[in-house]
Amino acid sequence: MLELAVTHVKRAYDGSRRREQARARRLAVVQAARELFETGGFRQTTIAAIAKRAGVSSESIYKTFGTKAALAKAVFDLELAGDDEPVPIAERPAVQAIRDEPDVRRKITLFAEGLAQRQARSAAVQILIRDGRHVDDSLAPVWAALQREGLTGMTALGRHLLDTGQLREGLTIEQVRDILWNYLAIDAYERLVLIQGWSQQRYSNWLAHTMVSALQ
Repeated sequence: MLELAVTHVKRAYDGSRRREQARARRLAVVQAARELFETGGFRQTTIAAIAKRAGVSSESIYKTFGTKAALAKAVFDLELAGDDEPVPIAERPAVQAIRDEPDVRRKITLFAEGLAQRQARSAAVQILIRDGRHVDDSLAPVWAALQREGLTGMTALGRHLLDTGQLREGLTIEQVRDILWNYLAIDAYERLVLIQGWSQQRYSNWLAHTMVSALQ
């Protein structure tokens, strides 16, 4: 009986260690892809080059991600979250802080601050996907997925803001969703921060001010 129990515990431990190893390999691949996409571009970067940088086989990358375009989406997801913890953004402390804040202006400001941080991390890969889809059809569905996910998130946030009763009278959920979703576009960050040289703080303040003005 004791021997069986020990064997069972060992197998459970081994399973956990394998999962951690698989997660570490996946992260290494995504980080390698991000580096190579940013330095060499999407079309020029090969799965073989990513595999070599990450220290894995090309076959394992295809098995895990399927396509290079799917790998670009994985890079975006990592940059958006800021880590590879298996916790959706909607369940993270920053989002809970928005829910707990009683004042709608402060809610919007907290969202704008977080959005500016996420855009700073993900700008390079967003622009790569946005522009790359015009020359590589495999990126078109990835870009479309980013837009759908953004709309879903802004619909949820829009309902939450409307439920406070503190937004401008007459606004519909569709209007609030679309206003919020518009500011997810990486174009404003690209123009104001990357081209015009705005500081991150100035950009964050601008986002908060314009969102509040549009919704209250």
